[in-house]
Amino acid sequence: MTLVLLPGFMTDPDLWTDMLPHLAPLGPVQHGDLTRDAGIDAMAHRVIAEAPERFALVGFSMGGYVARAIARLAPERVRALVLIATSARADTPAQARRKAAAVANVRSQGFSGLSRTAILGSVHPDRVGDAALIARIRAMGDRLGGDVFLRQAGQPRDSDLDRLGAIACPTLVVAAAQDGLRSLDEARELQAGIPGATLTVIDGSGHMLPMEAPDALAEAIVPWLRAQLSGASTIGS
Repeated sequence: MTLVLLPGFMTDPDLWTDMLPHLAPLGPVQHGDLTRDAGIDAMAHRVIAEAPERFALVGFSMGGYVARAIARLAPERVRALVLIATSARADTPAQARRKAAAVANVRSQGFSGLSRTAILGSVHPDRVGDAALIARIRAMGDRLGGDVFLRQAGQPRDSDLDRLGAIACPTLVVAAAQDGLRSLDEARELQAGIPGATLTVIDGSGHMLPMEAPDALAEAIVPWLRAQLSGASTIGS
């Protein structure tokens, strides 16, 4: 069974590098492209068009919004859904203002990479001195560049809390206990809104779970995915 991995805001396939040895036994891995479209639904349609007929879906942060849109648009194709460090809430007015200011700055001054403040805010406080990790996060943004930043930061982030009940596939929600960008309450809202969803909380990591705690994240999602895919195979045989 193919796993389709969806990255977050200004992250690329390197987000998942440390996870790949754990995920490989489950089946082929495909990286969804969220760089070429300016809205969640457009991103979702592109991933659906490029994905195999049936697949499991893993969405991180912004990719979680896209993953839920896919699960609603193509419910017959998504066998299992994992949502990591994400939310169903809309941008707050303050978040919307910061994004608009950042977009305006890039349009006028050009893109010089993600700010150090933003990067440090995405990791556990104990990792702010981890130069290698910080450099990897910065490098992802540098590779994607200004055009992708404008597309991803320029889109409104709407709530889908009222549509969570339409997700019909088995769903696992994974949250980081020390996530400075997404709260545990947001993870609990996803669990409560998606029928039958399970919530797992990983201690000792900030927002960047796939890079900060790949082993713990694998322990949370790989057995769950194996059980869902095995069960689906048995039911469908």
